[in-house]
Amino acid sequence: MKKQLYVNLPIQDLKRSKDFFSKLGFTFNEQFSDDSSTAMIVDEGIIFMLLEIEKFQSFIPHKTVADTAKYCGTINAIQVASKDEVNAVIKKAVDAGADEYKEAQDYGFMYGRSIEDLDGNCWEFFWMDPSQMPS
Repeated sequence: MKKQLYVNLPIQDLKRSKDFFSKLGFTFNEQFSDDSSTAMIVDEGIIFMLLEIEKFQSFIPHKTVADTAKYCGTINAIQVASKDEVNAVIKKAVDAGADEYKEAQDYGFMYGRSIEDLDGNCWEFFWMDPSQMPS
């Protein structure tokens, strides 16, 4: 059996989040979705569960859900095929309302840019060629 990674993220509004991530090219598995959550497919075996706050809270009743507008608990980094793809997805994200929160990082062998989604969750999209890494 192949392993799968499910990352759970708190969101404010399911429709708004689905609209936003659809504009970035992501799709959703309706089999694992309901009126307060959805399974966003990143790649085979990599799924982000977008959960409205109340549903997210139900998984961790002993803790408070972080206010992602104020605090960052994780940075979700997704590798893409090229620098051009990094730039294209960041443009789509910013056009859809995301904030780019730092300058592009270009190390020659690796290039990345960072955004906060509409709920303040942090995302990095990067390209890397390990064969070009300095030794």
